Amino acid sequence: MYRKIIFVILVFAFVLGAAGLALAAEGEGAAAAGLPPNVKVAIAIGAGFGIAIAAFGGALGQSKGIAAALDGIARNPAASGKIVTPMIIGLAMIESLVIYSLLVSLLLVLKL
Repeated sequence: MYRKIIFVILVFAFVLGAAGLALAAEGEGAAAAGLPPNVKVAIAIGAGFGIAIAAFGGALGQSKGIAAALDGIARNPAASGKIVTPMIIGLAMIESLVIYSLLVSLLLVLKL
């Protein structure tokens, strides 16, 4: 148990340290200052398509997950308690991937 706590603390410290390096300031508009306008348009369109595809894939995955869970509950109503909790966790994982796609798209667009 003690080793698990130490491991979690070390992973947490590593993630915070990596975030500090990843989010270090580059300077005032240094990243996108030299980009031509057509590249900026392509980045904006690509970010839009990226979030659209992620939303479509997330909705499709969630609908299949819910359909499978409801099918399992319909076959065995006594197991509904054991089916609902993993279904909710799975839906949250799918939704988190869509949110990550939104964040990546926003980072791309806001760098312009």
